[in-house]
Amino acid sequence: MSQVRKPAVAGYFYPADSSKLKSEIEVLLSIAGKKDIPGKIYGIVSPHAGYIYSGKTAAFGFNLLDKNKVKTVVILSPSHREYFPGVSVYEGDAYQTPLGTVPINKKLAGDLTNKGKTIFKGREGHRDEHAIEVQLPFLQTVLEDFEIVPVVMGNQGKMYIDELTERLSESVDDNTVVVSSSDLSHYYSGDVAERMDSIVEREINNFNYTGLLENFEARRCEACGAGTIIAMMKSADKLNYRKAKVLNRCDSGDTTGDKREVVGYLSAAVYGD
Repeated sequence: MSQVRKPAVAGYFYPADSSKLKSEIEVLLSIAGKKDIPGKIYGIVSPHAGYIYSGKTAAFGFNLLDKNKVKTVVILSPSHREYFPGVSVYEGDAYQTPLGTVPINKKLAGDLTNKGKTIFKGREGHRDEHAIEVQLPFLQTVLEDFEIVPVVMGNQGKMYIDELTERLSESVDDNTVVVSSSDLSHYYSGDVAERMDSIVEREINNFNYTGLLENFEARRCEACGAGTIIAMMKSADKLNYRKAKVLNRCDSGDTTGDKREVVGYLSAAVYGD
């Protein structure tokens, strides 16, 4: 019997009705439009809040994906609800959303875990986590006949980042894209969030993941998926993808009009010549 991870946040972060969901995503993609990236996409940074807050920003990244070339998407996620040491690759057969079921690329999942000391197959981090799930309806809209490898970092310390970097750089191929799922600063005033989030934007645009990690560690900026961003960028570097561009940045106050406590969001592309 197949193991399918059922939707956990449908009707909360995004519409549970398939037709409403499809329509909303198509509107978001249309509003965002497609930016020109002069190279091959290795990965994107994508926010994971409710679509009303971060959906348009996310759409900028998903508009870059080529349905004719992308066959597998590795989604790197922080763990919001469970702490565990290591990195968990979903052990089941598929993830499901109101738009249908997306199969797991078992071979690539095995490549990531077979040599891993801290990367393993399991359900840890996958049961109720929204940061992977909210990416899937976008992927189901812009891609065809694709598979996924859902990866949740239970701990985003340097040891785990480094091993995930190595496994990714050894395992991904030209038909694979890596999605780093992350929001930025949480619950600061709009002015403070702007100052902190602009640091993330600057370091990504400079493809300076070392500086970005230093700023995260010094708490000059924040991202709940900081480790996923660093691992994606470091693995890209190892594969000669050494350019990055922030596509859009906003915060929750842009939707609510209340800038007293906001959450920051950003989408970016990592690419090569």
